[in-house]
Amino acid sequence: MTIIVILMFLSLMLLLLLGYPVAFTSGFIALVFGIIFLGVDFFTLLPLRIWGILTNFTLLAVPLFIFMGVILDRSGIAEDLLETMGKLCGRLNGGLALSVVIVGAMLAATTGVVGATVVTMGIIALPTMLKHNYSASLASGTIAASGTLGQIIPPSIILILLGDVMGVPVGRLFVGAIIPGLLLVILFMLYIVIYSKYKPNVAPALNLENNNLKPIQLLGIIFPPLLLIFAVLGSIFLGIATPTESAAIGAIGALILASCHKRLHLKNLNESMQHTTKLTSMVFMILIGATAFGLVFRGIGGDKLVMDVMSNLPAGAWGFLFISMLLIFILGFFLDFLQICFIVIPILAPIAVEFEIDLLWFAILIAINLQTSFLTPPFGFSLFYLKAVAPPSVDIKNIYSGVLPFVLLQLITIALLMLIPDLIIWLPNLMDEINGL
Repeated sequence: MTIIVILMFLSLMLLLLLGYPVAFTSGFIALVFGIIFLGVDFFTLLPLRIWGILTNFTLLAVPLFIFMGVILDRSGIAEDLLETMGKLCGRLNGGLALSVVIVGAMLAATTGVVGATVVTMGIIALPTMLKHNYSASLASGTIAASGTLGQIIPPSIILILLGDVMGVPVGRLFVGAIIPGLLLVILFMLYIVIYSKYKPNVAPALNLENNNLKPIQLLGIIFPPLLLIFAVLGSIFLGIATPTESAAIGAIGALILASCHKRLHLKNLNESMQHTTKLTSMVFMILIGATAFGLVFRGIGGDKLVMDVMSNLPAGAWGFLFISMLLIFILGFFLDFLQICFIVIPILAPIAVEFEIDLLWFAILIAINLQTSFLTPPFGFSLFYLKAVAPPSVDIKNIYSGVLPFVLLQLITIALLMLIPDLIIWLPNLMDEINGL
């Protein structure tokens, strides 16, 4: 059975690396190995598993948050924020890069859609940064990394999916991700400040003319997205709404913001709904295929094999944590976060329970690790998103070299969170005490 388990997993990895769609590949591998080694009757359990996925109330937040992000992407909010922050920070060395990080964090807390954020900032900010003699590597690295903040800063789709896969309340995951998300933002900004101080030629200060930004204008641009952030996250943290209900609040708020920007018309609404349907369908098809794969993988004893291997690692729980983080990081070079979330995490989560590891802490570590998969060559999606909209003067080497410091900062963040678990656990525990739980 050990050989069968290894062969099943390697077959899946090979087909994925050859470019076959993960949803159908995982389902196909499950059917082939299940029928051959377990028999057709084994799959009588599968319809019940699929029905459980499709009726899961928590997962209803996925299409709602996707819809919120797509609507906001078409509302002009990113353009206004980037222009405003550029005027506020531009007079500093690295000021434009700092403004990109700030806007990336704000968009992460409103849209949460990595592709939309990277493309939008790439179109608007990258030409401006190059025009003001910014290093192509620093400019592209900052935009690509800032666009991935939506993976960890709530409301994050990956946190919702991890919560469902690992059995952790999504509300606690959202609260637990706040400090790690802010820590990443601070580290990104510190790197830019220090780097631009010692090498001012890579990120020169701007000599802005006609900078007549009035406080009332600043408030009018920054306040609406902050209000939406408070409406979505505040309703969860204050115990007013569940994550799914807050997603509905966010979707309504996005429609109101788009209406205020006078960009809510039938064409945009129709395109947004179509895009939301496509993305949601992709996520759920992957989840169904991964469920079939997981069912067969456990049926042939794969979970027991992995448990035996992990249990015999040196250093016990810490050895398991290190190997898990290393495995997810390496897989991130070749697979996207959905594939890892639905195929690998269900195997690791029960082992973490056996080692008495806090699943909230483990889930946030995984989320930040998965965030690096958007930046690591050769298949980091943020790299491709940015290259697609970058000027011809920015080649893929500039983008690869630019993201490496930010990948290192993410790994440093993971190390800090492993050494100081309270950075993740403290705030959710505090919110539970406030809410009387």
